[in-house]
This record gives sequence, C-alpha cells and structure tokens, in this order.
Amino acid sequence: MKDILNILDEINRLIQPLRPPVLAFESSIRRTPFRILISVLLSARTKDPVTKIASENLFSAAQTAVEVTALTEERIAELIFPVGFYKQKAAHIKKIAEVVSLSGEIPGNFEGLTALPGVGRKTANLVLALAFNVPAVAVDTHVYRISKRLGWASGSTPGEVEEELKALFPKTHWNKINRTLVGFGQTICSPRNPLCSRCSISGNCPFFKTSGG
Repeated sequence: MKDILNILDEINRLIQPLRPPVLAFESSIRRTPFRILISVLLSARTKDPVTKIASENLFSAAQTAVEVTALTEERIAELIFPVGFYKQKAAHIKKIAEVVSLSGEIPGNFEGLTALPGVGRKTANLVLALAFNVPAVAVDTHVYRISKRLGWASGSTPGEVEEELKALFPKTHWNKINRTLVGFGQTICSPRNPLCSRCSISGNCPFFKTSGG
C-alpha cells in the first residue's frame, strides 16, 4: 500500500512544474456546483484548454441555472463551440439547467447526478469530488490507460478499472487519482510515445519494463 501511495505522490510532484492543463481547468471551474457540473460535462472528449474557454464563454453570458434556461439551445451551442459534440451538449445543458432551476440545487450523490441528461459515471464522480469533496474515482481515458500501464488495474471497462482503483487506494486518496493521472497523461505518459526517459517512476512501471521505454 505504501509503495502505491508513494508512486502517486511522486507522479504529483513530477507534474507540478509542468503545469498540466487539468490544474488550470479545475482551478477555473471551482466556483459553484452548477458551474463545476456544466464544465465537467463540456470536458468530455475535449481538451482542457478548449473546455476552459468554452466554460468561460458560457458563464460570461449566464451565471446561474435560471439564467442558462433563458438561453436557446442554439445560443448555448454557439457559446460552447468548438467542444466535442457541442450541439448534443447544448441540449443537455439546457435540460440540466431546467431541472436544477426547479429543484434549486445540484444533486450531491451519484444516483441523482447520473439521472441528469448527459451525465455519465465519470462526470458524476468528478463532480462529487470537485463540488462536494465526496471520495470518488473518476476514470477517463488517461486514468484508464495509465492505471493499466502501471499494473494498478486490468479491467476492460472504465467501471471495472474504477472498482479496482477503489479497492487499491484508501478513500483519502480517491480524489487525488484523477487530477494526478490526467496531469501525468497530459505531460509525460501520453498515449503514444510517452516520455519515459523523463519519468521518475519508470523503475516501478511494468509498461516501461516490457516496452523498453
């Protein structure tokens, strides 16, 4: 257990000077649960710098769920372009804003979040962690890839990898996993041609040992 925690901490130390986009993105959206939810929704299949700009554009036009409901889907789509699937996300944002306007709050639990339009497992877990400080493991493409490279998980789906990581790490570290591994994936452990020669944990990495870096 201690070795695993030390490796996670070392990755975090490694990426801090490199300023991965995920750190700026998370800092920019930590204002209200609604802004966090919508920004995380926008981030699906979109790079963090693009998401950050789209989120700022949207919330410069409408700050609250009530204000977002006053926007048309077409206007929302214009504001969030060019995030991936921007028209579909615009429809989801409009519906979420309508639901939240009626209830008055963002659900603070997994079931409530995943009941919202367009909110899947990864988005719900990340919102729980960022908006409510609830221990959760959000598995995106970076977390999925790197967990398997490090031998921390072997599952064939994000849900399986999530459960493996939750069993491997104490709850106190769950909320660190996504930010750390996403930042690692954005700077060092890329999908193709990872910078193994610059990585201080290569000695503990099965991928490095089998690929030769």
